[in-house]
Amino acid sequence: MNYNPGLHILSEFSSEKTEQLSSFLDCKALFNSLIKANGLEKVGEVYHDFPNGGFTAVICLTESHLSIHTWPEFKLATFDIFLSNYQKDNTQKVKDIYEAVLHFFEGIEIQKTEVVR
Repeated sequence: MNYNPGLHILSEFSSEKTEQLSSFLDCKALFNSLIKANGLEKVGEVYHDFPNGGFTAVICLTESHLSIHTWPEFKLATFDIFLSNYQKDNTQKVKDIYEAVLHFFEGIEIQKTEVVR
C-alpha cells in the first residue's frame, strides 16, 4: 500500500506590519479561526512573546502542526505548516492556511519550500 503523508510548507516572509509581528495575540486569534474553519483538531499549543518584541508559536494538531517565529526589528517571520493526509487529503488546506497567514501579515514571500511527504 502506498501512503503519501502530506504537504509541508516552510517559508520566510517580510512584512511591514510590525505591530502584528510584535505580539502573538492577533496571530493566535487567526490561527484559532483557521484551525476551526478547516476542521482541524488542536492538541496543544505554546505562544511566547519576547520582551523586546517578536513572538514564537507552535500549535500541535492531530493532523501535525503549524508554527511561526517573528522578528519585527527585521520585519521578518518564518512560518511552517504540515498536515498529514492520514484520513483525507489535506493538501489544499495547507495551501489555503499558508495563503491566509501571508494575507494576514501582508507578507511578501522571501522563500518558500514545499515538501511533498
